Amino acid sequence: MTNFDNDLMDSVGAVHRQVDPISTPRIVCLVPSITELLCELGLARWIVGRTGFCIHPKSVVQSIPKVGGTKDVNVEKIRKLEPTHLIVNIDENEKPTVDVLAEFIPHIIVTHPNHPRDNLHLFRLLGTIFRQRERALVLCDQLQQALDGFEQTSAHESLRVMYGIWRDPWMTVSRDTYIAQMLALRGWQQCGVPSDLRRYPSFEWEQIDLNQVDLILLSTEPYSFTQADANALSVKLAKPVVLVDGEMLSWYGSRVIPGLRYLKRLKAP
Repeated sequence: MTNFDNDLMDSVGAVHRQVDPISTPRIVCLVPSITELLCELGLARWIVGRTGFCIHPKSVVQSIPKVGGTKDVNVEKIRKLEPTHLIVNIDENEKPTVDVLAEFIPHIIVTHPNHPRDNLHLFRLLGTIFRQRERALVLCDQLQQALDGFEQTSAHESLRVMYGIWRDPWMTVSRDTYIAQMLALRGWQQCGVPSDLRRYPSFEWEQIDLNQVDLILLSTEPYSFTQADANALSVKLAKPVVLVDGEMLSWYGSRVIPGLRYLKRLKAP
């Protein structure tokens, strides 16, 4: 297999082909961060459907039809759009729904970045399939520079952190998730995770040994935690709690480049 073939292989091992240069692809994207990436690659004109959570860049996506959420997808609405390509993510979308969509959409591109570096392949994959390889390689260069600079200049603080993504019930992330790997670049180790096999486990604070946690992070997405939430939890647990921009730390795609800069600037109390 050539390197070019590797660039065309998605996260489940399916090898895709480049779109015909005279064709007009019709893309439905069910992944908010990848919708943003497609626009960055100059492919907005080919996106015919998006989720309601695909909100960036606002001026571009507001004219693209919504097809539901990342999990509650309107299959019949998508069918009427007659897409040629569907872009999904293993964590964000439901496989049974994707299987139904695969019955009438010819090309299903599955993504699953688990580390910021995985975006390098993601850029090349989409850039190569949709003939925007030069733009993709520019993003690759920018990301590699951000990674190199981050690793060269960021002091590893070896903080033990717990990253909250939801409440009622409270939920966090396991160490093999993209978010945890993003934090690890800073030397922040996700800890306090309940001992189960879920990637996004639920918990009660009474279950957590707070002596093993140096810092709690509350994310602005998917749950919209606020500074008031962070202040209240800090008082309740007698631990430092920092409100963080969830898009910057959890969105892959082109958002990872400013996300790394944001991570480097974050200050621990």
